[in-house]
Amino acid sequence: MLSGVEMKYADGMKQAVIKPVWMCKRSAARKQRGASLLEAISYLGIAAVVVIGAIALLSTAFSSANTNAVSEQVSAIQTGVKKLYSGQSANYSGLTNSVLASAGVFPSTLAAASDGTVTNTWNGTVSVVGGTTTFSITFTTVPQSVCVNAVSAGGGWTSISINGTALSTLPPTPAEASTDCSNATDNTIIWTST
Repeated sequence: MLSGVEMKYADGMKQAVIKPVWMCKRSAARKQRGASLLEAISYLGIAAVVVIGAIALLSTAFSSANTNAVSEQVSAIQTGVKKLYSGQSANYSGLTNSVLASAGVFPSTLAAASDGTVTNTWNGTVSVVGGTTTFSITFTTVPQSVCVNAVSAGGGWTSISINGTALSTLPPTPAEASTDCSNATDNTIIWTST
């Protein structure tokens, strides 16, 4: 099938050139290459949704990892203290951060300075204090989501205190922990063990 008449001038003479239909369609296809502005905006919108979803998942993963880290750190300190004092007569007097740091009890995930100062992930202090028959591990500046999960995890604790309030049941229910871990970014947890 022939279509499209084109007039050409060669040597001053008019000539009619007839193009086949496939050549006409081919030149029309060449003119419509690439994506339109509307398609580009759609692609960017979809990409934005994917990025936002990935950030939300990443945030949840970090929160979960921090919760696990606190539980592991407190458990490691508790186990380290009990191991360090296993040959003693259950007297934790004189137990300090400096003693534990020199014995290598603090996990490497906590920043321990040479003066005995130990800080957690949120730049709060971590302190261990011994008594006659018990010792306490204190974490400060703990975010609410981590606080709720860390105290609800259980463990062999004699008592747990959150922001100065001693919990009545151990381990506490998530609802009780949520009520006591009332500050969004600055909760203090004290675990006491024998």
